[in-house]
Amino acid sequence: MKKHWKDVALAPKQSIRDALEIINLHALQVALVVDDNDQLQGVVTDGDIRRALLNNLTLDQSVALVMNRNPITATFDTPKQKLIRLMEKKSILAIPLIKCGKVAGLQTLKQALNQPYYDNPVLIMAGGFGTRLRPLTDNCPKPMLKVGNKPLLEMTILNFAKAGFVNFYISTHFMPDQIKDYFGDGSRLSVNITYIHEDEPLGTGGALGLLPDDIPALPLIMMNGDVLTKVDFQRLLDFHNESEAHATMCVREYEYQIPYGVINGKGNTVVSMEEKPTQRFFVNAGIYVVSPEIIKQVSVNQVIDMPTLLDNKIQTGGKVLMFPLHEYWLDIGRLDDFNRAQADICALGMSE
Repeated sequence: MKKHWKDVALAPKQSIRDALEIINLHALQVALVVDDNDQLQGVVTDGDIRRALLNNLTLDQSVALVMNRNPITATFDTPKQKLIRLMEKKSILAIPLIKCGKVAGLQTLKQALNQPYYDNPVLIMAGGFGTRLRPLTDNCPKPMLKVGNKPLLEMTILNFAKAGFVNFYISTHFMPDQIKDYFGDGSRLSVNITYIHEDEPLGTGGALGLLPDDIPALPLIMMNGDVLTKVDFQRLLDFHNESEAHATMCVREYEYQIPYGVINGKGNTVVSMEEKPTQRFFVNAGIYVVSPEIIKQVSVNQVIDMPTLLDNKIQTGGKVLMFPLHEYWLDIGRLDDFNRAQADICALGMSE
């Protein structure tokens, strides 16, 4: 995952002391000097500051006096392995990532070597009306409702990004401009976001038919936009790949206690009685991994739900597996669920 570059950014008019504080605070040994339009002006390392002090500059002088005005950069979509080779060749520890002439990310060598990185696409279904959450959703798409201090959709993207996923596709329908205006192309979160719009609701699986032809030919993780979870996406993808499945459906154990005594009989004879038994089921958690051949089975503007799509694959001999979730999971479909999410968010450590 590419570091959120604004954590280590400062303006040219700021001081050498400001740069030193940023470098010490974030332990990345680098600070980015940018203008008001997020265009890169230079890079400052701890070595630059040491040399400045040896040349009798003071910490209160402008950072522009010590910054490297011609740093090595790369485009935002440069593959991780290529960035690693470039940093090792040039003996640098970090490289600013540029998109459309502006800073869009920062990749450090330590981060690139130690953290996983996935080109697998992530599709988030964010087009629902959120009818059961009215009046909260009268003027706001359900995935944009704030849980804690962030929209639910932003929390979902950040959870994926922390796991190393950067290629996102967001399916929209209801009030799409609110989502697009907030996230843009994803640069603010150091990810890539592409929007696909459903002119008419296509079901939970129909958006697969709207994906562009140039998406990576890799298993895709798709998720309903109204789910709050701490599922381990890396482990989920590893399970799918190691099992060589056509599709993997995340499931959650659901318990239901019958509020009456249950009588089992044969004819008129009572065979057994069970007082208020608990039934246990696996229910669909709204998170899937699908291989490219599944995606190709959905045509443009086809209306289809994911259970139907996967059942069709099962009927033709496809390998569809279950991945039980044991981590926190909440489907925010009703006001009670939304209020529960607000109460849970701090305890989960997801409110930052």
